[in-house]
Amino acid sequence: MKISAEMVKNLREKTNAGMMDCKKALTESNGDFEKAIEYLRLKGLATAQKRAGRATSQGLVHSYIHGGGKLGVLVEVNCETDFVAKNDTFVEFVKDIAMQIAAANPICVAPEELPEDIVDKEREIYRQQALESGKPEKVVDKIVEGKLNKFKTDVCLLEQAYVKDTDKTVKDLLNETIASIGENINIRRFVRFQLGEDLD
Repeated sequence: MKISAEMVKNLREKTNAGMMDCKKALTESNGDFEKAIEYLRLKGLATAQKRAGRATSQGLVHSYIHGGGKLGVLVEVNCETDFVAKNDTFVEFVKDIAMQIAAANPICVAPEELPEDIVDKEREIYRQQALESGKPEKVVDKIVEGKLNKFKTDVCLLEQAYVKDTDKTVKDLLNETIASIGENINIRRFVRFQLGEDLD
């Protein structure tokens, strides 16, 4: 199938990938637009994984205030070079992450950072709920694990559905940005203040 310049242009607009990458993706997927997007996402993920071990000592601390000063977020996102820290794509990514934190109220960045006592408490609640609903003992553990995974998706920033495009997670957005920029990026830490709420 002949890959037209218009097809490449449309794919670039949708994915922000490079022109040659878009052309190759369309060629590999026989002009199938959805398959080409999937190809680019997988390629981006592979690129992101290659960069994951690289040190991130530059970056930005960004503040986001919402609701007329009733809600605020402070987030630190790191990258490898000062040059990228000033890059529009990186700056936009940091702003989007701050907005995500404001909207979705995560507890931590990644599942491995979830405090063990919170996980244990949730596990116990789910176990009690399953037992009280009369579920047989042998399926209770499966139910509990399923609910725990859902809980982690809700409260861990990287696992959350991205508020601007719920078809992807924040981790997908991170990997796409790493692939686009060509540097490792690390969402290091954040704090979210809501008027009248105590910090834990």
